[in-house]
Amino acid sequence: MSPKKAKRRAGGGEGSSNVFSMFEQSQIQEYKEAFTIIDQNRDGIISKDDLRDVLASMGQLNVKNEELEAMIKEASGPINFTVFLTMFGEKLKGADPEDVIVSAFKVLDPEGTGTIKKQFLEELLTTQCDRFSAEEMKNLWAAFPPDVAGNVDYKNICYVITHGEEKEE
Repeated sequence: MSPKKAKRRAGGGEGSSNVFSMFEQSQIQEYKEAFTIIDQNRDGIISKDDLRDVLASMGQLNVKNEELEAMIKEASGPINFTVFLTMFGEKLKGADPEDVIVSAFKVLDPEGTGTIKKQFLEELLTTQCDRFSAEEMKNLWAAFPPDVAGNVDYKNICYVITHGEEKEE
């Protein structure tokens, strides 16, 4: 892995520095256009007043202050374009942050090996909650084959869920 990629991956944090890699250039341009439309006063930050104005321009005239404040509070701070893009990335992915998913798997890995037995994971995924079909299990094992001892690297699964690609070793 190149030093630049290693540094970026190791960085972690909020992930906002890598938000542009989540989208195609054409998508980023579309989000930029949407951001510009919403940023009514053109100060580079989406505010409660900007939201009120853009909603009014679309015919929603009686939006309550509480609703606008709730929208603004979805961000961790001022909503500039990078924050806006990050918010969309999180919403579109529909996945929890990587550390949350890894923590969920760690409950099933009391020894902290970073792996779970294939048979155990398959039993959980086919008998609990939103049950996986035989086809879904086949696809899972094709994407994440267990090692010779029958162990599945759940950290790699978590990475792919949240980043959409396998880690470079």
